[in-house]
Amino acid sequence: MLRQSLRADLLMLLTAAIWGSTFVAQRLGMEEIGPFLYTGLRFALGALVLLPLLLHRPAGRAPLPPPDRPLLLGGALLGLVLTCGINLQQVGLLFTSVTNSGFITGLYVIMVPLLGLLVGQRAGTGTWLGAGLAVLGMALLSLGADFRIASGDWLQLAGAVVWGVHVLLVGALASRHDPLRIAFLQFLTCALLSLLLAVLLEEIDVAAILRAGPAILYGGVIAVGIGFTLQVVAQKHAIASHAAIILSLEAVFAALAGALLLDESLPARGYLGAALMLAGMLVAQLWPRRAPAAA
Repeated sequence: MLRQSLRADLLMLLTAAIWGSTFVAQRLGMEEIGPFLYTGLRFALGALVLLPLLLHRPAGRAPLPPPDRPLLLGGALLGLVLTCGINLQQVGLLFTSVTNSGFITGLYVIMVPLLGLLVGQRAGTGTWLGAGLAVLGMALLSLGADFRIASGDWLQLAGAVVWGVHVLLVGALASRHDPLRIAFLQFLTCALLSLLLAVLLEEIDVAAILRAGPAILYGGVIAVGIGFTLQVVAQKHAIASHAAIILSLEAVFAALAGALLLDESLPARGYLGAALMLAGMLVAQLWPRRAPAAA
């Protein structure tokens, strides 16, 4: 069990690094094409990357049974949530920096226990303390001189709520169904919905798609085909608190990628805000929880 848990933690650390670096590809891809088209193409590519793994079964392993209704509905629901979260993030990147996007998206770590309040779960002291630190940090990171938060940061915050729902759904579905099947179904659903939005709302130019090719390849093959698949596989055997903490490091990798590849920088106040947000994420997960009283 310890070896299995360590393997899951390492896979999620790799996932966080991939996701953080992908913010740069998402920004560069939108220099040529619209956000919905970029999302649709990269998730279609991610689904194609995963397809050979679904069709090929190692010798000696029994074939998988045909997809049943719970699997199809679960994969479609996960894909719908993924479509909302990734497109809020993608459109938000048009109006804010890669660094801000990474840290605000990471707030899903706190959203997970807060969303539990909706189903009657009590949030502990650590959750409220972490949420307070995160809100203060976001204010320092995002507020401008006129005390307004950029529209892109609001979109990223809305996306963080959706990502919280996504993490909960992945944890529930990955333990009941084959992880690769769940991953493929969510990719396919996200690709179809995003491409439909692109056809309805954006101009589609083949030459522009070719110019955005490297960003699409990285976002599709590395971020979707590898990153999101690793998340589903790892969460099948991951401890929930470990998963939330490790995946939240995506924010740190995004900041590093933005600084190294896009020459982004923050004022001193911004760095303090980012540090408070990261501290809030960690406090929300690591604060000791009171053991349930014995009956």
